[in-house]
Amino acid sequence: MSSNERVEPIAKGILPTAVQFFKDLFIWKQRVEVVNGFSETHAEWQSPEPLKNPISLMAQLSARDWLFFLDGLAAWTADAFDFHALSIQTKKLSDYYNRSKTDVNTAITLTLLLRSVGAALFGLAGDRYGRKWPMVVSMIVLGVLQVATIYSHTFQEFLAVRSLFGLFMGGVYGNAIAMALEHCPVNARGLMSGILQQGYSLGYVFAACANLGVGGSTDSWKRCFGLQHPLAGISIGIGLLRIAFPESKQFLEAKKAGKRNASAAEFWKKTQSMVGKEWRMCVYCIILMSWVSSNHYPNTILVMKSNRTTLGDE
Repeated sequence: MSSNERVEPIAKGILPTAVQFFKDLFIWKQRVEVVNGFSETHAEWQSPEPLKNPISLMAQLSARDWLFFLDGLAAWTADAFDFHALSIQTKKLSDYYNRSKTDVNTAITLTLLLRSVGAALFGLAGDRYGRKWPMVVSMIVLGVLQVATIYSHTFQEFLAVRSLFGLFMGGVYGNAIAMALEHCPVNARGLMSGILQQGYSLGYVFAACANLGVGGSTDSWKRCFGLQHPLAGISIGIGLLRIAFPESKQFLEAKKAGKRNASAAEFWKKTQSMVGKEWRMCVYCIILMSWVSSNHYPNTILVMKSNRTTLGDE
């Protein structure tokens, strides 16, 4: 029997749950549902675990864990570099293709729209076929598209390449974070996930440095993307390196338990059932990440607004 103080059960329904959880924010304890040996459930207060030294948490990762983590971080950073190398050179691309900056920002919009489609497709593929091969495919194709951007002679070709890039960009983060974190000790995953997320910012820093290094001439955007010839090799190399790593431990355990042997029709049926049960959490996560993304791309939004106000002058 637990010695913790019993408390009223977790509320049912959206509004009662929201009210209860809001009140719990002001209590330095956690409301936890506990199941005893007789399958009886009750809720009780449990004290949160004390904060731990981040260095001691990182020390829990083995050399193998660090290899998985660094490969996932490298994939996310390389992906972010290519995306931001475009978004910070809108003026150069506008002059090169003789199009308005609003037109050039269409490429950014298409990239982000198709990134969502790619995330859904690669996420489903990751659940159905494993984390390994979807990531391998996405990284290798992204490396090829990085080089293809330089050789886009017309604006239509440029839009097509960047649209495809967005589709395969969506396949990176989900599988990269699965690779990086599934092998980390559980109590270190919060810290390591925060570090992994900074790969996106790191890619922006590298892209900004590359943009400053190539100068301000119109054709310099190609030199900035030209830096990606070795980086394209890195993207492809990360994909090839992923082949050398084993499949996700969690996926293999689920497959061994027979949870991955279902037919495609049964898999989709279970997916629909999951969405039906967890649609509230899905909606919440979409809103949360939309808010986060709005803070990732403030400069792009300002540029597009500026272009609308001056469109008549162009």
